[in-house]
Amino acid sequence: MKLIIAYIQPHKLPDVKRELYKAEVFKISVTNALGCGQQKGYTETFRGVTMEVNLLKKMRLEIAVNDTFVDATINAIVKGARTGEIGDGKIFVIELAETIRIRSGEKGNKAIG
Repeated sequence: MKLIIAYIQPHKLPDVKRELYKAEVFKISVTNALGCGQQKGYTETFRGVTMEVNLLKKMRLEIAVNDTFVDATINAIVKGARTGEIGDGKIFVIELAETIRIRSGEKGNKAIG
């Protein structure tokens, strides 16, 4: 069991969701996030005041999958999110020690579904 965490551009979320659905990955959590990497942000002037904006809007996807779906999930995220430009995002894969479905008490691979 793995937890896949991906940070992507907000405007790429529909494309990533479409690719995940094609890969038969339907259970995802999505949250708004702020972050910076190689993009380093930008400066903007508002009412005569110059401000440095170095935390950019991103979307954070969290997807728990069984080991057989790891590669398909990663490939779907990359296919949907890639533009070839700096700021496309990152994917992290973390080992899950345990998963428990609250409703039924199922554990492990069965709890992920």
